[in-house]
Amino acid sequence: MLGDGDALGAADPSGVLRALAGGGAQVRRATELAHESGLSRWSDDDRPRAVVVSARGGSTVVSDVIATLLGSAAPVPVVACTGSVLPAWVGALDMVIAVSLSGRAEHAVVLAAEAGRRGARLLTVGAADSPLQQACERARGVHVPLPEPGREATSAPTSRTALWSLLVPPLVACEVVGLLPDTSVGLEQVAAVLEREADSCRPSSEVFVNPAKTLAMELSGSVPVVLGDSATTAVAARRASSVLSRTARVPAVHGGLPDDAGDVVATFGGDFAAVTEDELFADPFVDGPASPRMRLVLLSVGEASPGAEVVRTIAEQAGVRTSDVTADDASPLVALAQLVARTDFAATYLALGCGFDPALSPHVADLRDALR
Repeated sequence: MLGDGDALGAADPSGVLRALAGGGAQVRRATELAHESGLSRWSDDDRPRAVVVSARGGSTVVSDVIATLLGSAAPVPVVACTGSVLPAWVGALDMVIAVSLSGRAEHAVVLAAEAGRRGARLLTVGAADSPLQQACERARGVHVPLPEPGREATSAPTSRTALWSLLVPPLVACEVVGLLPDTSVGLEQVAAVLEREADSCRPSSEVFVNPAKTLAMELSGSVPVVLGDSATTAVAARRASSVLSRTARVPAVHGGLPDDAGDVVATFGGDFAAVTEDELFADPFVDGPASPRMRLVLLSVGEASPGAEVVRTIAEQAGVRTSDVTADDASPLVALAQLVARTDFAATYLALGCGFDPALSPHVADLRDALR
């Protein structure tokens, strides 16, 4: 399946691979829309006291990225808000960002309205002519509509395929108020690296030269443990775990070094770790299929950190196999883009190779309907 580009296209009726390949164009269009939306009336002379990001589900990566890019030396705190209640201290000195792909998420609409009542500076990102946009307009905030899907799109975008449309406007807003200088330059580099990654991971390339297909083959039949060796790669690890779960139906876990090293290493002695000698020589037709085994996926920028190398060595000694996903550029935003693109493509190829539609999550839809 993975070696046949035509078969991959036929197995992907929703066009997820095409949507991922358009990541660079998505960044550029979202940047244009952000600058056209009215953010220019904000000023870096009026830096907010705090940034509150309202996002839920796959959109939570927005707050993760902003907090990581600002870093521990950030002049203001970044607070993620996944519920429907703003922190009591939020007021006119703060900036509230509400993100919802459909523009109909109740928590985002409620928080946008509440931010307006408290006089906070408000940015919303979501579908045009949506309840979220209406709440933003009543609060005299700035709404950035999502780019219209291209003509080649065969299904509605999801938070997995529209990541950059959701993420870019908040980054531009942080640049405008003086929190993330030179973001626009970085976004052009992001667009370029996404285009390069789309070319190297294209469906028509052979498995042995396509890094995403190779990673998908390595992850097949395994339980992935995705580990980032820095703050930036930890964000990418969380995103990868979410995409593997929702796209490829694989129960993946994630962590970041050094905090999660102990939890990860402790599992190397469990039932999901190394293949035993009895299993190695087992007959799958007589004994049944082998149980899935753990696969350690290390995300890094350039050379892996000393802590990651220690974890790798312990994994090798325990018989746990390891996959490496490495970003070439040291810039945090660009590195994040490359790691996210690689793992997004890999999860999609894994889903297609296993016979799943990567755009659909039937049980997630059931959960959503039940909660309503």
